[in-house]
Amino acid sequence: MYDISKAILAAGGKATFFVNGNNYGCIYNQDNVKRIKYLHEKGHQLASHTWGHKNLSTLSWDQVHDEMWRVEESLIRIAGVMPAFMRPPFGSYNDNVLAASANRGQKVAIWDFDSGDSTGFTPAQSKQRYTDIANQRPSTILTLNHETYERTAHEVIPHAISVLQAKGYRFVTLAECLGEEPYQWRTTPASGSWTC
Repeated sequence: MYDISKAILAAGGKATFFVNGNNYGCIYNQDNVKRIKYLHEKGHQLASHTWGHKNLSTLSWDQVHDEMWRVEESLIRIAGVMPAFMRPPFGSYNDNVLAASANRGQKVAIWDFDSGDSTGFTPAQSKQRYTDIANQRPSTILTLNHETYERTAHEVIPHAISVLQAKGYRFVTLAECLGEEPYQWRTTPASGSWTC
């Protein structure tokens, strides 16, 4: 995550990081708290990817709200922000998820370009996908990458930055791309320690 952030910042950009509460470890783990604070301090957008990375389309209304609330609460505690966007795990959503998200004041965000890093693509395949999309030159590209994969941070993202910048793309947060606010509201982060 640090390497991706540094590469994007060095390119004069910012990114949106959709975070889980308890998927690749507990968000309240000291190292994860530091990561969240770092991203926020560097001006990246923090958004919800739900608490446990469950397929929201299979959950009840109350379960969807719980998945959303728990990660919202953690972002309020750690960074003092209430996210305005939520990316459903697996890109899976239905009317129940859309209604719950709207009820919570969040917009559902879905990518239009997948690097394939989480589905077994090699770095060479992901890099080729970036080269191909850059050559197609759509007006905007909302990319899906996973900072949990070292090969994404060290091989794919530097290539993506290079080929996209060469075609005139800028790297901005989802909120900036859409001309919207990144957060519903902001407050002072809490101090303390919490557990998952």
